[in-house]
Amino acid sequence: MKRITLLLVLATAMVCGCGPKGGVYQFSVNDENGEAVPLSKFKGKVLLVVNTATRCGFTPQYTELEALYEQYRDKGFEILDFPCNQFGEQAPGTYDEIHDFCTANFNIQFPQFDKIEVNGENAHPLYVWLKEQQGFQGFDLENPIGAFLDQRFRSQDPAYDQNPDIKWNFTKFLINRRGQVVARFEPTAGAADIEKELKKLL
Repeated sequence: MKRITLLLVLATAMVCGCGPKGGVYQFSVNDENGEAVPLSKFKGKVLLVVNTATRCGFTPQYTELEALYEQYRDKGFEILDFPCNQFGEQAPGTYDEIHDFCTANFNIQFPQFDKIEVNGENAHPLYVWLKEQQGFQGFDLENPIGAFLDQRFRSQDPAYDQNPDIKWNFTKFLINRRGQVVARFEPTAGAADIEKELKKLL
């Protein structure tokens, strides 16, 4: 009976992502020096994981992200920034060039990691997992850029919205204090939408 109970506990932990190998904490990412950083370093914090670019129409969102970070970081909130050059090659340059741009123009204080890929054969395991947890949520079609992106993708693939792949820069995943993904925000989602869900977790 004890053995059955133990197995049930372990199975529950695996399903809810709170086991030793579960959730976001099973992954490591590279810092600016190429050194591995285990995400277990952020255990117990609410995380917002975002793929970014410095030459994108959504790049000004750095201002909103930094504002959220400054308001809530003392309550256990972290933003994890992953530059990605897969969308229109809008994140060119080295880590130092990208980081210097972001600090000079947006004064970002949150952690920024080495460039990664989020789709395709070379997608980072973190992003493979994130997309498994939360599929595409749809662009805000009242946003002109959202309507443009929807038309563009739909002309290439009418069922594009059924694919969980990251569609563009500044897609965001919100992760609770147990390492579970609770929400995905597409680039056209506003900061107020993110803040509303964030406050529930803090």
